[in-house]
Amino acid sequence: MPDFRPGLDLARDFYREVVRELVEVPHAAALLGEGSEVLGYDQPRSTDHGWGPRLLVFVSERHVRAVTDAVESGLPERFAGWPVRFFDSETGTVRHHVGVGTLGSWLLGQLGVSPGAVLPTSLPVSWWLAVPQQHLLQVTAGEVFTDEIGELTGVRDALAHYPRDVWLWLMASQWHLIGNAEPLVGRCAEAGDERGGRLVATRLVRLLAEQCFLQERRYWPYPKWFGTAFGRLPCADRIGPLLDELLDAREPAARERALVAALETVAGRHNELGVTPPVDPACGPFDVNIAGAVRPYRVLNAGRFVTACRDAVSDRALRELVTVGGIDQLTHADDALVNFTPWPGRLRSVYQGLLSGT
Repeated sequence: MPDFRPGLDLARDFYREVVRELVEVPHAAALLGEGSEVLGYDQPRSTDHGWGPRLLVFVSERHVRAVTDAVESGLPERFAGWPVRFFDSETGTVRHHVGVGTLGSWLLGQLGVSPGAVLPTSLPVSWWLAVPQQHLLQVTAGEVFTDEIGELTGVRDALAHYPRDVWLWLMASQWHLIGNAEPLVGRCAEAGDERGGRLVATRLVRLLAEQCFLQERRYWPYPKWFGTAFGRLPCADRIGPLLDELLDAREPAARERALVAALETVAGRHNELGVTPPVDPACGPFDVNIAGAVRPYRVLNAGRFVTACRDAVSDRALRELVTVGGIDQLTHADDALVNFTPWPGRLRSVYQGLLSGT
């Protein structure tokens, strides 16, 4: 077996040294779609199934047949020591993995939309709330090796970030989830439920990490690569150690200290964004919001941040929607839900009904 090379490097060289010479019409070429190598997280372990040089080539409809034939007849048996034709788990056959087609057909299969719906950006709010972030990564991660047509680059740019109103509402929803969980650490400690306290702390670590992705305007991947992706966020050096302390805390007082430090740091990061008027990032006693009652658990009272984010949303229908979150906040989405079920599309219809009041 040849020495390991990151799949992105392998695909780039495969295009430049082999595939480019076979495509004599205007085209785009890229490594996109599923696979750890698209995200840049592949390792030697990744080569134990379905591994070899692969990429996508996008051409106009009238050129698909001719380019497909040229690629099929012109590819070598091996490249850089790796077989060019290797097992495809979807078809159960051994074949090459240079996909040739139109950008429109590929994008429709990935996201259920056409390039024309993306450029200019006209995708409805309901679409953004129902599309899994892993799907968006499959289009916006990876690398474009050439784009002589220009359409692929425009699509990726348009999908690189949530629109501002959707972004603000998702951050409001994330603060809502954090606000629901933050007092439970103290309540579990008061009840003598050490295991429960650890479980809630673990949930808060995940919720705070997700808020970091939103604040950095980065999509998060499915669970296998979530921690790896978090570690590459610009804020990870500052916030990661605090989340580690919260995970590692083994007694209630240490857990509360770690939670307060993490909450205040993520809250401070919110103010640094400058997307809402500043909100006091200091923790204090838990405001129960019932007849002025408070409890002595030190929390952020994150509802203040929910209100600030929601008030900054200009779309009235979205602003008034209950902050339940998008698909990745509502579910523990994995690749089965994301890639092999109709649930994202069905959820889109639900959101559309809620936003339109029907």
